[in-house]
Amino acid sequence: MVDVGAKPATHRVAVASGRIEMLPATLALIESGTAKKGDVLGIARIAGIMAAKKTSDLIPLCHPLALSRVAIDFEAVRADAAGADAVVCTATVETTGPTGVEMEALTAVQIALLTIYDMCKAADRGMTITGVRLLEKHGGKSGSYVATGT
Repeated sequence: MVDVGAKPATHRVAVASGRIEMLPATLALIESGTAKKGDVLGIARIAGIMAAKKTSDLIPLCHPLALSRVAIDFEAVRADAAGADAVVCTATVETTGPTGVEMEALTAVQIALLTIYDMCKAADRGMTITGVRLLEKHGGKSGSYVATGT
């Protein structure tokens, strides 16, 4: 692991996003709350939060962090410019510590989207997870980063 022992604790924020594309009927199933496994977005939100908290258990050499906030938001998108119905997931993660929370935000998005896939795969095995990326990060020695085209 990288030695962060001498680095000062600062407020750190990271925002990541991704999407899962699906058939229109699958999105309707999610929105109506009638999926066989239950509340798809509610369960995916909990999965994303849990994933952010467990990132250091999943990613080798990733520092364990005490997170002060994890927010998982979803937006249903109907036949957008990409031509597919989708659910967009955005994760915001915060801490005060010596290292950033980009990996926690990215992990939260991936696991939330995988949970949606798992809960809806009986209805639509062709769902595609795409576009997972860091949108912004703030804090620390390197300062802020904001992705272009967000």
